[in-house]
Amino acid sequence: MSITTRQGDTGSTRLIFGQKVGKEHPAIAAVGDVDELNAALGLARISVRREDITGIIARAQHDIVGIMGQLSAGPEDAVRYRTQGFRGIGPEEVGRLTAEGAALEAEFPGGFRSWSVPGAAGLAGGAWLEMARCVCRRAERSVAALAAAGITPDPAVPAWLNRLSDVLWLAARAEEIPAAE
Repeated sequence: MSITTRQGDTGSTRLIFGQKVGKEHPAIAAVGDVDELNAALGLARISVRREDITGIIARAQHDIVGIMGQLSAGPEDAVRYRTQGFRGIGPEEVGRLTAEGAALEAEFPGGFRSWSVPGAAGLAGGAWLEMARCVCRRAERSVAALAAAGITPDPAVPAWLNRLSDVLWLAARAEEIPAAE
């Protein structure tokens, strides 16, 4: 199958099981924002210095593949998506991110007293983590818009995005603050 189908030339595309929708459809916007998050994470992944953070990013990128499938299945095909063996995300992945965030936060027992300034430490990894965090927040808003349009995503998806944005902020601090000292 060719990647060039020409089916999108008229402003429409298909969800994972063939349902035709306009490219402005909230599911397509959400999938696009999550896809952009994956690209931003890729830039962060090749830029960070810490292997533990690289691992967090790699696991998140793996999860994103499942999220994009879940979002592009549509609510009427959610059960079909799972029963056909496609991998999505669930409470386990949200729990893993929660634990990863707690481990990063434990590195800063005094907490945080100021806003972050992306790039101030002069490290590309920290700045890319901040960029990925911003894209993650946009993806989170797109998933919320999907729900507002009556297309309810799996509850793990918005929770996962919310948790990832926290983890990315903490990872940026862990990447940059020691270098700034």
